[in-house]
Amino acid sequence: MSTAPAAAALRFNARVASMQPSATLGMSARAKQLRREGHPVIALSAGEPDFVTPDFIRAAAIQAINDGFTGYTENLGMLPLREAICEKLARDNGLRFEPNQILCSNGAKQSVALAINALADAGDEVLIPAPYWVSYPEMTRLAGATPVALPTTVEGHYRVTPEALEAAITDKTRIYLHCSPSNPTGSVYPREELEALAEVLRRHEDVFIVSDEIYEYVVFDAEHVSLGAFAGLEDRVITVNGFSKGFAMTGWRLGYLAADLPIVKACAKIQSQFTSAPCSITQKAGVAALEMLKTDRTPMDEMLAAFRARRDYVLGRLNAIDGVVCPKPEGAFYLFPQVAPYYSTTAPSGRAITNSEDLCYYLLEEHNVALVPGHAFGDPAGVRISYAAAMSDLETALDRIETGLGQLR
Repeated sequence: MSTAPAAAALRFNARVASMQPSATLGMSARAKQLRREGHPVIALSAGEPDFVTPDFIRAAAIQAINDGFTGYTENLGMLPLREAICEKLARDNGLRFEPNQILCSNGAKQSVALAINALADAGDEVLIPAPYWVSYPEMTRLAGATPVALPTTVEGHYRVTPEALEAAITDKTRIYLHCSPSNPTGSVYPREELEALAEVLRRHEDVFIVSDEIYEYVVFDAEHVSLGAFAGLEDRVITVNGFSKGFAMTGWRLGYLAADLPIVKACAKIQSQFTSAPCSITQKAGVAALEMLKTDRTPMDEMLAAFRARRDYVLGRLNAIDGVVCPKPEGAFYLFPQVAPYYSTTAPSGRAITNSEDLCYYLLEEHNVALVPGHAFGDPAGVRISYAAAMSDLETALDRIETGLGQLR
């Protein structure tokens, strides 16, 4: 006899029920399923460098294991790591923090979620430039606050203007969520545009800024500038960063936030009840990664050169396809082409293409290439393409995309 509860007894927290599952992970899961079934799928959906973590970092982790460094660390993260982060922020970003103003967490993703949950409450609004990373609105909903999309344009290279920011801020705005280099567009804000945004934010002293800078070291044709370095914002900017993208450490799960002490204490309180500090071995690897920044950036330079070549190749192929428009990204490893001219078309199989989701599943299931639909990023006219894949895979994938789009009528 079944002991499962009756369906009516199953009830979820309303905030969880309001969330949407990650479209990126959903598309990746479907791609993996098709691969298991024998389809030669090329996945350009996940934001993960296809490089192995540098030897120097891996060796530090192995040494930590051999030394028996396998216990809990303090909730904020071990002191040597937080000291190294403070040194890095001062040297590379012009940000001055003490170790007790650093909270190490299980990835930059968790750091963003901690900041939103610590600062935003029911009735508050979180202003999120679109296209945005898929998790930002859902983190906001889980906190009980309301996500508000701030649209950008292709012509403006997907960057918010100070006029648009000023017009979007209301008395309910609690957080402005800034991401540069951007996921999903790869856009990077130049210093002069950041200064203009900072001038707007100075006038709104009740608005906090969460600055997601996880792609800091994947920048090609621009300078990375931290929003927290602008005068007048020091106490209101929560700078989020981590190790996954620039150091090819996605699976290690290590990020951090740096902020005014009361904010760090609030975030640490949440973390202490959910996960506590990140893995001790990973923290040792993080110290080694920051040491590598000072001594030998060759592995990072090699990754960056490969990403640049891939970006140039994929961008050239996309913009050669009739009906596709894609601005040149200055960082990260994504492109966000506009593909709306292919909506309201039909595939030879009879499949109707009415939106970005239809288009992505068509390309996946009929042409074996996985992208992520733009509606999940707040811009239904586009799709996200990750070029964190081998050049041979990118060449084949672009052939398939070009063929697939060419067959739509």
